[in-house]
Amino acid sequence: MKGIKTVFLFLLCALMLVPTLVLAQGAVEETGESYMRLAWWGNPTRDERTIKVVNMYMEQHPNVKIETETTGWAGYWDKMNTQAAAGSLPDLMQHDYAYMLQWVGRNQLLDLTGYVDSGVIKLDKVAESALAGGRVNGKLYGINLGSNAVCLVYDPAVLATCGIAEPDSTTWTWADFERIATEVYQKTGVQTIPFFTTDPKVGFDNMVRQTGASTYAKTGKGLGFTDPTVLKEFFAIQLRLLKSGVLINPEIAFVTVTPEEGELAKGRTWVEFIWSNQLASTQSAAKRPLKMALLPKIANAKQPGTFLKPSMFFSIPATAENPKEAARFLNFFLNDIAANDILLGDRGVPVPSDVRAHMTEGASDINKTIFNFISLAANNSSAIDPPDPTNSGEFLKMFRDATQEILLGKISLDDGAVKVMAKGNEILKK
Repeated sequence: MKGIKTVFLFLLCALMLVPTLVLAQGAVEETGESYMRLAWWGNPTRDERTIKVVNMYMEQHPNVKIETETTGWAGYWDKMNTQAAAGSLPDLMQHDYAYMLQWVGRNQLLDLTGYVDSGVIKLDKVAESALAGGRVNGKLYGINLGSNAVCLVYDPAVLATCGIAEPDSTTWTWADFERIATEVYQKTGVQTIPFFTTDPKVGFDNMVRQTGASTYAKTGKGLGFTDPTVLKEFFAIQLRLLKSGVLINPEIAFVTVTPEEGELAKGRTWVEFIWSNQLASTQSAAKRPLKMALLPKIANAKQPGTFLKPSMFFSIPATAENPKEAARFLNFFLNDIAANDILLGDRGVPVPSDVRAHMTEGASDINKTIFNFISLAANNSSAIDPPDPTNSGEFLKMFRDATQEILLGKISLDDGAVKVMAKGNEILKK
């Protein structure tokens, strides 16, 4: 009998606890953590600023936990493609115009239109022109984080030491560039870095666009040019500088390093080729004032080679486990004034008009330099090309490999140009 009473009391206690357990479970669901992963490619400056904004967001939303993942550009897409294959992409990822079509074509990105329509992502202060790069077939797969343009930065102190006038970047030519680079080397021993060592195609793009053509055909199925003249000149300029000792050894220049480890930071080059939003990190690494210029003109240029580009996007992968939290954070990152005071335009000139106006008023010297350059680029640019085709990643690698082969003398200039065009069409027509 005693045993029966004991069992009865145990069951009674258990029944009394059921409502408490249910309430406790409901409280957990009501106040539980919202977890998301955020990935971007970056550098020490971008990483520090982005993490500060992440921490600010988490302080304002104590129930949100954000795990950050940062990689340099060189390894970023390999990492993302590996995660995509494993079904383990983050909830929010930095994306690029060059890869947008590929990822959309593989159904790897969410259409963000629903989050915009519901007000989770607010774009009322963003011009449609700033969003166009993230649209594919009328759907919005990426939110532009800033306006950007390709440029070169140079050390004005080196030019002053040599008695060389700073270039007028609206009129100077590649012949002017060669002359300046040669004179700098002869007078100081300071060399010149090869063009866009991370992605040489960027430099060629600017040149071929000046002819009215483009690297890729509008259909994406092949090259957009048939005359190899500009392609050969892209390599020939660098080969002439290399032969005269002006160009930094390609075996050194093409090694992927941080800005702090780069040749400009070490004072071994007077110039570096970058995107405009990289000025802050480049100057920080160099520890001296730098100036910005448009890329030089080719002979008989028909139009500017420069264009305004979405610097990068935030996109939500189709496999995101917490897409709504990703959308909320994206909105904060894009529109919050205090967050942008930390970011300082590192990803490009902000696209929301109120954020841009705020930052212009209180801009630091370096941001004023970037903003002024974007205005200069806007007045000296032509229309952006369509997003890169599906096989562009393979093309970029081939172009970089071929550039190194040509500059290292492993293949002649003529044979190298033939190889780039033949392999390029082969890759793009797959």
